[in-house]
Amino acid sequence: MTVDASARPLGSGRATEDRGPYAAARRHGPFWLLLGAAALLRLIAMAGYPSPLWFGDSGTYLRGALAPALSVLRPSGYSLMLWALRPLHDLGAVAFVQHLFGLTIGVLLYVLAYRAARAALPERTVLPGLVGCLAAAPVLLDAYQIELEHLVLSDALFELLVVAAVAALLWRPVPSWRLALAAGLLLGASAVTRTVGLPLVAVVLLFLLVRRVDWRATGALVVAFLLVVGSYATWYRAEHGYWGLTGTNGLFLFGRVAAFADCEVIRPPADQRIFCRDWTHDTPGMDAAFAAMWGPHAPFRTFPGGSSDRRGNALASDFAKRAVLAQPLDYLRTVLRDSTRGFALRRTARPSPGTVAEYRFREKYKRPPDAVRPSRLYGGATARPRVVEPYAGWIRAYQRVAYVPGPLLAALALVGLAGLLRRRGRGPALLPFLLGIALIVVPSATADFDYRYLLPAVPMLSLAAVLSWTGGRDGEGGDGDEGSAEPVGVERPPGDELPGGQVAPG
Repeated sequence: MTVDASARPLGSGRATEDRGPYAAARRHGPFWLLLGAAALLRLIAMAGYPSPLWFGDSGTYLRGALAPALSVLRPSGYSLMLWALRPLHDLGAVAFVQHLFGLTIGVLLYVLAYRAARAALPERTVLPGLVGCLAAAPVLLDAYQIELEHLVLSDALFELLVVAAVAALLWRPVPSWRLALAAGLLLGASAVTRTVGLPLVAVVLLFLLVRRVDWRATGALVVAFLLVVGSYATWYRAEHGYWGLTGTNGLFLFGRVAAFADCEVIRPPADQRIFCRDWTHDTPGMDAAFAAMWGPHAPFRTFPGGSSDRRGNALASDFAKRAVLAQPLDYLRTVLRDSTRGFALRRTARPSPGTVAEYRFREKYKRPPDAVRPSRLYGGATARPRVVEPYAGWIRAYQRVAYVPGPLLAALALVGLAGLLRRRGRGPALLPFLLGIALIVVPSATADFDYRYLLPAVPMLSLAAVLSWTGGRDGEGGDGDEGSAEPVGVERPPGDELPGGQVAPG
């Protein structure tokens, strides 16, 4: 039977004049320009700062890479990546790889957005590419994103893993079990890179439930996730004697409640009175959470094991739970306040001026004292901090003006929400939207506000904003059949399906 071309799934066909290198250049030319500009900015950063920039956590990650062992202070997924790159004996290579991560994130966002727009607007040749650029530009051009990729820090790796997991789940209207398996492995890797990745799997499962995805795909994702996290937890127990991903959960939970905890209301046991203090005004220039965890009077300084002391973390965790139960409204106000700080027009010096300064390219910088020796052992001569002008000056000037401001981040969230409401929350944009909100709220609910924690939410919210207005009502249910290969956003026209996947005119 001859099938009318108009009955084919949207975006499944290509007109003759839409083929060839000239047509491809018209379709993707804007993105190649965008990607080239993003690569050039990263090359300028590499030329101006040949060795990576240092953060307070860098020394811990490097020590874990020199002698592969799981850290008690924070997950060691990033240290394992550094260990894999160690044969290069070049810290500059680490920064280069992380800049490739940033470019890869941009490519994934573009492809997902382009395919959705192409399906919705098959007769256009340029507009879908421009729509894809809108999704990728906030990540590719944000100077703080570029600086984050240049730090010896886990965030660039974490961001890539989450975006890749989303790409796997949205690659087809209904994810096959193989794609779901890949997404589960990526989400598991993100959880052992940063603990904020743990609750993200619950968000993904909610998305699969809403979309009524087949149990085989859902089960494959869960099994893959548990395999990665369970293997890490088993290794952690073998080294430290108890199950876990880190040993500092109590430290961060205590930091979360430090701003409002009132011991006259909580009435903690005597051994927890050490946490009772007016942390809001304890150390000028530091917010309460930062002062309580890392300030000069931080209670963990009195424990033998410091911030990773097992007994201290158990006491702090119990104190934090008592504070939340005794002052639930204060806790909710604190979480809401910190979850919306990133939407403000101007950046503030939170959690401390020193921390915020480490997120900027500077005229001079030096390694933290605890990173000097491990950096030399890891990178040799490449570990020596260098600032090369005029390239460093160029990227510093760029960072002063080119970044995602708070109102733009809020606008992305609102545009995505409006599009989801228009589609009753059933489109593919639901997944990146929920993940973007979770990446903003979870750190504010479990630790503290930090501008660095906002950056992984940017690709999620920018993708959601685009998909919510270009994607169709695809994949509202299904059995996970791998035969469905339409792009994100495809909606079948009315008609009867024929053997082999053809569609007869309705």
